[in-house]
Amino acid sequence: MDSSDTTGPGVKSATRTVALLDFFARQGGMYSLSAIQQELGYPKSSLYALLRTLVQLGWVETDPTGTLYRIGMRALLVGASYIDGDPVVGMAHETLEWLAEVTGETVHFGRLDDVEVVDLSSRPSRHDLRPVVRVGRRVPVHSTALGKALLADRPTPRLPDELERQTENTITDRRALAEELRRVRERGYAADREENSTGICCFAVVLRLQRPARDAISVSVPATRLTKAAEREIPALLMRARERIEYSAHHLLH
Repeated sequence: MDSSDTTGPGVKSATRTVALLDFFARQGGMYSLSAIQQELGYPKSSLYALLRTLVQLGWVETDPTGTLYRIGMRALLVGASYIDGDPVVGMAHETLEWLAEVTGETVHFGRLDDVEVVDLSSRPSRHDLRPVVRVGRRVPVHSTALGKALLADRPTPRLPDELERQTENTITDRRALAEELRRVRERGYAADREENSTGICCFAVVLRLQRPARDAISVSVPATRLTKAAEREIPALLMRARERIEYSAHHLLH
């Protein structure tokens, strides 16, 4: 077989392995063989063999009965190495700490991945009432401040086939979203007003390290704690944080 062939059994097995790990990463929790087979559509016999191999290699774990499966420890190690080895995430560390301190709220560093934004670094709010912080969390581009900031930086933004409603405030009309992105470009930052999570508002700016931007930073705050003053101050602080990160990047990467 030609080494350039991309349809052989080895490639097919690799594709299935990646799809299986991606399923576990997105869904979370533990699943039976039948549930996984129903979701992915692979033959049960080959899926079982693939699962057993991944269990032996540490990429997948089972419950004590051996009948339920979830993502394994090795995936965590690989994911952590991606973040640890990324120069931009490393340079942003001190500034994210500063931003969390001066705002008192939850701070996120997100990276665009197709039609989602992946949270690569977060700092929790000092308050008891605060958003959930989870590195690796994926959020939709159309309903989040991080996503809208990144979409607005693109001449032809890529959107999901369907703008799924996350809350009653989610923008699900493409024309309305286009108008929202126009406003983001005008004011220089994006806002999400309980559009992705009920009770949570968010502000975000892109990092202009490449164009169109790949990364963005945000501050999330419970709607009950969002004052008029905070609505003015948080975007201004985000822009200062962006300048600090871009300054560091300019001097360290050039």
